[in-house]
Formats: sequence, structure tokens, C-alpha cells
Amino acid sequence: MSLSLGSIVNALGGELHGDAGLAIEGLAPLETASPQHLSFLSHPKYQSQLALSKAACVIVSPQMRATALLRGACIVSDQPYLYFARVTQLWKKNLSQAVRPWVHPSAVIDPEAFIHPLARIGALCVIERGAHIGADTELKARVTVGENCIVGDRCLLHSGVVIGADGFGFAPNAGTWEKIEQLGAVRIGNDVEVGANTCIDRGALQDTVIEEGVKLDNLIQIGHNVHIGKHSALAGCVGVAGSATIGAHCTIGGGAIVLGHLALADGVNISAATVVTRSIRKPGHYTGMFPLDDNAAWEKNAASLKQLHSLRDRIRSLEDKLKILEHP
Repeated sequence: MSLSLGSIVNALGGELHGDAGLAIEGLAPLETASPQHLSFLSHPKYQSQLALSKAACVIVSPQMRATALLRGACIVSDQPYLYFARVTQLWKKNLSQAVRPWVHPSAVIDPEAFIHPLARIGALCVIERGAHIGADTELKARVTVGENCIVGDRCLLHSGVVIGADGFGFAPNAGTWEKIEQLGAVRIGNDVEVGANTCIDRGALQDTVIEEGVKLDNLIQIGHNVHIGKHSALAGCVGVAGSATIGAHCTIGGGAIVLGHLALADGVNISAATVVTRSIRKPGHYTGMFPLDDNAAWEKNAASLKQLHSLRDRIRSLEDKLKILEHP
């Protein structure tokens, strides 16, 4: 397929410099784009790639307009990366696709589940009793939605997602474990995307809640009774323990851990591989990981960390003695 530059700008806006009739046959990064591709420059630090790019047209910011025009055709947008994202959506919308059934014949759907007529259910999905799947929501192959769980409108659940497995709840009993039945469900808002093989556990008594616009990457574990606020984004392999609350517009980097019963305020950004061990009440960027080093140096530094508490006490003692000497 192809789209003309004019049709792209007519659909998405932007300021076109170049031939509106030029056909675009694909989208590509600056360094690999051919004369049939549309590309983008998201940050000025990559402008050296812009000059060398063979792309037919490049999406740039107003600040990069003059530089881009020296090379050739461009579309000027205040947010080039966002514009490119919308081009990908436009491109996918125009791709010719084979007609697929709204519900794959191999899907297993309980008679008491509700599937909106405009939802799409992939191969080998399982939808249990009382579950609710909203309009324009798509479940890829092998998704499981447990009993009484709700998935809103325009959601995308990738292959292997499990919504509503039992939360990890057990009570100790004379050296054994007694199961705590998980009586809540999972409520997922509109416009949520959940990556492959991510698991969201049902609540113990109240529901686990994922608010609208949340984006979850692959292989994430969301524990029971977690609450994630609007438009937060969690990268791959994040683990969120039970009853943690994550505010709106938060980001959590890959492999990070949020311990149970903690709260993160709106607008908190957590670096990759960080372990969040306390609640965070103010927005900001937080990091908590030990720097990589060769093993021998790392072991010495780790041993020193173990002595910090006693060193702190010794320093306080010396400070007290100095105060006495200064003010007898």
C-alpha cells in the first residue's frame, strides 16, 4: 500500500513542505529509510542522521525546519514523535486485512459472560462467567479473562494475558498454608493496553483496579488489590505487590519492584531495576539501584554499606564530643 504526503497531512494536520502527491510506501527510521519512506526526527541530537537520511520526507519540529529543508521534503509538527505515532495508526488503519471473525471459533466463552458485539476475541481465549468485555476491545490469542472481571472499551490485551487469577493470599497454620479465597475481581478501564503474558490478579475482597489509559508492557505481575491511576505506564518485568497504589501519570522502568501496601503519588517516575521500599508522596524521578562494577569492587562496596549504620553512630558521637570541646 501507499499513502500520499497530501493525504497524510489532510488526515493529521502539520505543515507540508514538498510535493503533496509524493507516494509514501512505508515508514522507517532515519538511518535505514529509502526514497519511498517517511521518517521522523524526535530530538535535535540526531540531526546528523537527518542530513544523511535518504527518506522521501521527514517529520520535524519547527526548530529543525530550516535544517530539514536543506535535505528535502518535510512535515513540520510541534510534536514530531507524537505525529509519527499517529502516522503509524493511520498506516495500520489503511492496511488491507483479511476479514476475520469477531469471535474465533476456538474461543471458550461462558454463556453468562458479556461480549460487546464490536469486541474481537482471538483464538483459544477463555472468558469466564460474569466477565464483561467492552466495545472495540481486542483480545489476542490465548487471553484469559476470569470470573466477573471487567475490561473496558478500546482495550488491547496481547497473547497470554491472564486477567483475574487468584491473588497470592495464604494464612500460616502450624507450619502449613491455609488458602484465603480471593473474592474480588479485576476492573480495567477504557483505552488500556496489556502486554503479552502479563498477569493481573483479582482482589481478595475488593477489586484490583486499572484505570483508563494505563499501558502495561510484557511479563508484568500486578498483585491483588493493586490500584493503578490513569495513563500510567509500566515497562517489562515490573512487579507490583498486593495493595500497592500507583497514582496517575506515573512511569515505572523495566524490572522495577513496588512493595505491597505502598502509595506512589501522581507524576512519580521510577527508574529501571529500582526497588520501591517506601511510599512516595511527591512527584519526581526516583532511582534506587546499586551501580554495576567488577565483582571484587562490588563486594567491597557492599561490605562497606553494611557498616554505614555503625559509622553513622560513631560520627554522631564524635560530633557530640566536638560540641562539648567547643562549648565547655
